[in-house]
Amino acid sequence: MKAEIRYGKHEVSFYRTHPTRGLLGGRVSIDVFGDNFMPAYTEGDNRDVVATDTMKNFVYAAALEYPGRSHEGFAAFLGRRFIATYPQMQWLRLLLREIPFALHSPKLLSPLEDDYGTVELEIGQAGLRALRCGRRNLRLVKLTGSAFKDFARDAYTTLPDVSDRPLFVYLDVYWRYRRTEDGISDGPSRIDSAAVRDAVIQTFDDFISMSIQHLVHEMGTRLLTRFEGLAEVSFEAQNRLWDTSKVSESDPTVKVFSDPKPAHGAIGLTLTRDA
Repeated sequence: MKAEIRYGKHEVSFYRTHPTRGLLGGRVSIDVFGDNFMPAYTEGDNRDVVATDTMKNFVYAAALEYPGRSHEGFAAFLGRRFIATYPQMQWLRLLLREIPFALHSPKLLSPLEDDYGTVELEIGQAGLRALRCGRRNLRLVKLTGSAFKDFARDAYTTLPDVSDRPLFVYLDVYWRYRRTEDGISDGPSRIDSAAVRDAVIQTFDDFISMSIQHLVHEMGTRLLTRFEGLAEVSFEAQNRLWDTSKVSESDPTVKVFSDPKPAHGAIGLTLTRDA
């Protein structure tokens, strides 16, 4: 009988304040892997088990000691501290989600229910194994400059061709670096997730797309062109366009929409830079 085990602590929130680095807020989930913990499963032997409550307190202590200001850097700092402190952990996976705030002045902020940066990191006793960064929960509405027409038709098709339509998308963007170490530094080689968000928004604003597939491909192509340090970009998009409820008889460009049905289109794309 084979077994693959993991355990950890999820959704540990932290808010680190610093007089010059400001506020670093996030929510981290840790999963630990390793056969060294198998006796806890098979024999009830917990001698090598690091309690998940200990993991939570470890996060707080690491956040206090972290000398940088980025979420990517903190994820790497935290992972390395775990591996160095607990050699029975063969490898671990960290998922870190930014808790975003709007900065009104150096001392005044307000929390945002908005898009946010993410870090997915895997680290083992031999060092960093994988890093994927992201910007999630984008909600973007474009009132004109999007089309969807000339698609395949058969007996089941009821959707009309549209040469110009509003488009409402939910969008998650992810990326990997050519050099993983670039992504966890606090130097110019690290690409801030807000810069990726702004680039994606600019593309949506000025590009006339024939479909969401067409749109995310253009977004990805532009990101790889603009940010030379990226090796890969990927997208998870949803079509959340409202239902049309009323159209003006005198001016058909004036419309009233309502919330759509739960069913929605889903589009994915990964673009990898040529070696």
